[in-house]
Amino acid sequence: MADRRRDWHHKASTQIIRDNQAVYVEDLAVSGLGRTRLAKSVHDAGWSAFVGMLEYKAALHGRTFAKVDRAFPSSQVCSACGFRDGPKPLHVREWACGACGTVHDRDHNAARNVLFEGRRIVAAGRAETLNACGAPARRAPVPAQRGEAGSPRKGQTTRDGIPGL
Repeated sequence: MADRRRDWHHKASTQIIRDNQAVYVEDLAVSGLGRTRLAKSVHDAGWSAFVGMLEYKAALHGRTFAKVDRAFPSSQVCSACGFRDGPKPLHVREWACGACGTVHDRDHNAARNVLFEGRRIVAAGRAETLNACGAPARRAPVPAQRGEAGSPRKGQTTRDGIPGL
């Protein structure tokens, strides 16, 4: 089972990173969730390993990756107006904002808030990377992996996986 889970994590994380330029995740308290009645499900899912794979694959492919702090109230804040409605029990899957009246699905609202907060974190990080003259410093380009760099043409020999040598 561990091998099947790890294989699924690799396939899913690779697909997510290839399909998206930026990935934002919420930093869950996995150890805290492991002490609840959901412990077996949380540990079986392997969230920490999956997030680790997303992080290193994002760096490898030159994608943006950010973790949103677990203290950020993603499911409590209205994504339409920004009003903080307060904590809700987990069985509440839909709620209406007390300020603007917008009806939210709990998970979709949290995803919108994580996206917004993740972009804010990345923008703040980029604003801090200035060179000596005060201009933004560019990150070094990430070269393509060998598997993505191309394939050998017919009639050419390959050595160590590099076409034309």
